[in-house]
Amino acid sequence: MGTVALTTDQVLRWRLHRQHLAAASTAHGAPAGTAGSTGTAGSADVVAVTAVVAVVERLAGVQAQVPSAAELAVALRTGPGAPAALRTAHAEGRLLRTWAQRGTLHLLDPRTAADALALIGSARTWEKPAWVREFGATPAQVAQLVEAVGELLDGTVLTREELTAALAADPRFAPLAGQLASGWGTLLKPLAWQGVLCHAPAPGGRAAFTHPAARSPDWPGLPPVDQAGPRLLAAYLGAYGPAGLDRFDAWLSRNNLRKAVLKGFAAALGDRLTDVTVDGAPALALTEHLDDLAATPSAPSAPRVHLLGPYEQYVLGPGTKATEILPAAHRTAVSRTAGRIAPLLLVDGRITGTWEQDGPTVTVTPFDRPPPGTALRAAAERLAAATATPGLTARVAAPTA
Repeated sequence: MGTVALTTDQVLRWRLHRQHLAAASTAHGAPAGTAGSTGTAGSADVVAVTAVVAVVERLAGVQAQVPSAAELAVALRTGPGAPAALRTAHAEGRLLRTWAQRGTLHLLDPRTAADALALIGSARTWEKPAWVREFGATPAQVAQLVEAVGELLDGTVLTREELTAALAADPRFAPLAGQLASGWGTLLKPLAWQGVLCHAPAPGGRAAFTHPAARSPDWPGLPPVDQAGPRLLAAYLGAYGPAGLDRFDAWLSRNNLRKAVLKGFAAALGDRLTDVTVDGAPALALTEHLDDLAATPSAPSAPRVHLLGPYEQYVLGPGTKATEILPAAHRTAVSRTAGRIAPLLLVDGRITGTWEQDGPTVTVTPFDRPPPGTALRAAAERLAAATATPGLTARVAAPTA
């Protein structure tokens, strides 16, 4: 069989469906809107928690550096009860919060977390001379920290202050006290990547940590890289494909994995992968998805508009350099200073502007043409339903171009 030829329009429509953003999408059988209960008992809560966990798993993690952004991302896919359901899933250990893809905080199901951490840790970025110069900890000290923190967090929860104080009392780590206390968590990230630390729910909004095994009964431990890599690559392609190996690596590690290692992951998947082209550009797709991709119409029956939140996985998955969804000329409007990612206006899967909310008013700023009015109103209604904000209206500002 020859190479399967796809169009960008097909791929974008397929991604919207796979990421539970299409009108009829479901999360493992749980339709959008099922995370609507905020009670504390009963089958509705079980359904809501199951739905949000399924969405996080499908997306191979949701960036949670800003918790409200993660809550909105999941609410747009499940319903207004998502924030409470996410808190329950985290409290029950069905989701972990840890430093994962690109060194940022994510919510992940335990198995995906283990796979991602094993791969990120395999790059051993903390052993590079530039990292040592910048953050002042030698590879030997990091190894000692892994052992010490693993023991300190075994079966318990410590706030950042408590963990820092316990480590600073050890003469080996006293010189690192300032870095350990930093809210950026630079010295703690390598410990997360080596599977001895993750975030724990804590009263008063303070940062707190525990061992993943103490946080979740489903924590499998860090798997071998040659097992984790093919699994995570398949998960990535299931949400953000078809794509090349370089894009997978950028999403995961900011391109810190060796090309030979990445090619090994693809080779291990064997006939589960198929070479395709997207408007002539080569990419990889999961073979099981080829029929759905080929059957996806290139042109929608009517324009479809989405209002997605900040730090949205729809763009973080392929990356802000993915010109099929974000024109290079408008990248800085979305990818802003200090790593901020703006809320997104999508028309038929392409980012065509940004938006901001002030009370009940959403102001949309298109890059050039305004979005279709009827479709924009429908998107505002979906945003209102997801956030339980009655009376939400959208207005269109002057284009930026």
